[in-house]
Amino acid sequence: MATPENPSKLVPLVELSQALATSDIRAALPRVMEILAEAFGAISGAVMLLEEASGGLRMEASRGLSRQAVARARYETGEGITGRVLKGGKAVVVPKVSQEPLFLDRTGVLREQRRQKAELSFFCVPLFVDAKPVGTLSLTVPYVGGRDYDGDTKILQIAAAMVGMAMKVARLVAADRQRLLEENRQLREELRERYELSNLIGTSHAMQHVYERVAQSAPATTTVLIRGESGTGKELIAHAIHYSSPRAPKPFIKVSCGALPESLIESELFGYEPGAFTDARKQKLGRFELAQGGTLFLDEVGELSPATQVKLLRVLQEREFERLGGVQVVKVDVRVIAATNRDLEAATLSGAFREDLYYRLNVFEIFLPPLRERSTDILMLADHFVEKYAALHRKDVRRLSTSAIDMLVAYHWPGNVRELENCVERAILVCEGGVIHGHHLPPSLQTAEVSGTLPSQALAGAVSAFERDLLQDALKSARGNRARAARLLQTTERILNYKVQKYGLEPDRFRSVPEK
Repeated sequence: MATPENPSKLVPLVELSQALATSDIRAALPRVMEILAEAFGAISGAVMLLEEASGGLRMEASRGLSRQAVARARYETGEGITGRVLKGGKAVVVPKVSQEPLFLDRTGVLREQRRQKAELSFFCVPLFVDAKPVGTLSLTVPYVGGRDYDGDTKILQIAAAMVGMAMKVARLVAADRQRLLEENRQLREELRERYELSNLIGTSHAMQHVYERVAQSAPATTTVLIRGESGTGKELIAHAIHYSSPRAPKPFIKVSCGALPESLIESELFGYEPGAFTDARKQKLGRFELAQGGTLFLDEVGELSPATQVKLLRVLQEREFERLGGVQVVKVDVRVIAATNRDLEAATLSGAFREDLYYRLNVFEIFLPPLRERSTDILMLADHFVEKYAALHRKDVRRLSTSAIDMLVAYHWPGNVRELENCVERAILVCEGGVIHGHHLPPSLQTAEVSGTLPSQALAGAVSAFERDLLQDALKSARGNRARAARLLQTTERILNYKVQKYGLEPDRFRSVPEK
């Protein structure tokens, strides 16, 4: 290429840049050597990279060399021409290699040419990453009198600079990928710790049965159907099953079947091909494909349309489907966990839900009891939410008063745990001190018609109830010590004794109550 007959010395740098447009630089180097060898008419060529462990050079990519030659071609820093180029960071050109004693010929190309009575020229330029030599790029070409060695060397230096830049980009991409992988690993570990079975709150007999069912189902790949009223924590149980299973490192994908319109649910679950509908310009992967190897959580599965139920049934049976508008069969390995608050048995009798799909989903059933049936867990849950939202909203709220506890326990909680969480968060926001009292709770808990916890009363009665609440709270904090309780209320012991007798309180019953 670089001869007097072709003085332009145009190396196809565009083609070289296209070959280097990849994050996998090692896979691109053989193509780089192929382009340069064809452009220069080279007999052989090589990219040598520095090994940090040994400090020597090894061949990363080559052209025109046998496996034996590649294995022999190893150089220490400063050894031979290649080692000196690495050490000095400057290009070296040998017009006639037969006259250069530093040309070690470990690849054997010079011996072969001597048998053919031909002379060779050798070019070797350094590779830099961040101004630091990390390797060399070399070509062995037939000797041609009058060759423009300076021009050819500059072309090779440009090519080496492009390779070095690509190596730098590849290193940055690899570092970013490693960082993202580490962040992803940490996030998955945090999710696993957050949703592991031991973090679920509740010690009631009903919840103990739930924990047992979760532990039984987690190691398997069986389809699980979680049933229970809205707000009982079905999604938390689904998370606990996934993050306690061998599929924990894989994705956990959630689909709210009731929140998506019927026209969109199928494309969300199974994806679509370009042209499947008006705005489908490119392929989209569905939730099943995104959950490959992991778990797909179908919340409110009872809301699926009959058409979508048919396709879901096929996936559960065959573990395959076609994207919307496509004909190619897509196979998936996904565990399905479904949840519903509907009476699926009644829905199958009415024809709203397919009976065969019901039996496919209801392989292993977990029933979550409503909060009113696990009243012993209410105080534990409330304390958890007090701690959570006090920290979130940066308020020094530490506990619930006796009257507030009584109201929480007496309420029937139609919204279950979700309603309890919302009530506590609201109370945290309106609370002025460190204790949540009954008047901080929502009106629904304070209205007799709704909760049955407080009777209708006049202003005097309401004031008396509040006064009784304050006295109980002070005695509880003072462990029944009347003098200390009086100081907490900033009153006299005589007045406190009068109030205690008025409301029929028993200070002695607070002596065993641990101070919070």
